[in-house]
Amino acid sequence: MSLKYIRIFLILIFFGAIIFTFTKILENEKKKEIKEEKKEDIKISSNVIKNVNYSSTDIKGNEYIINASEGEIDYSNTNIIFLTNVRALIKLKNSEIIKITSDYGKYNTTNYDTIFSKNVEINYLENQINSEYLDFSIKRNSMIISKNVIYNNLENVMTADVIEINIGTKDTKIFMYEDEKKVNIKNKNWYGDY
Repeated sequence: MSLKYIRIFLILIFFGAIIFTFTKILENEKKKEIKEEKKEDIKISSNVIKNVNYSSTDIKGNEYIINASEGEIDYSNTNIIFLTNVRALIKLKNSEIIKITSDYGKYNTTNYDTIFSKNVEINYLENQINSEYLDFSIKRNSMIISKNVIYNNLENVMTADVIEINIGTKDTKIFMYEDEKKVNIKNKNWYGDY
């Protein structure tokens, strides 16, 4: 009779050990899942960068500095950063500094091309250009300014659809999208009739 109780006791211990082991494995799996979920949460929120600062110099010696209050890395292309409250300085060799500000930007960390959008302001010497869109490309060596373009200097105010500037040569094209519309230029110092 005592042998029978010992067998039952051993069988209960065996099944108890199996159940204990199984529950520990399930607990570890749940803990692992929770840790993985936390890691995923970290990955999702870690694509936002505060106080973004980039500086680069091309082979010609031109320097490009961009700052933003916030940047968000594009998941599909980690070379692209979407910027907020953007300020940029372009220091062209043998030329004056170009200052650019905008509400938003899209910056490519590989080729330094930047798209500035909404409330874009460009200052160069005594010239100021306001628009809603600026496509700046070191690779193309150009600035394409469009959408509600207003150009101001000490003497004139001009409105146009597009201003294209070759950064290297300073050649500039100013035009309207529609042929029948004209670029509008007003002299600030003109007080007479045309």
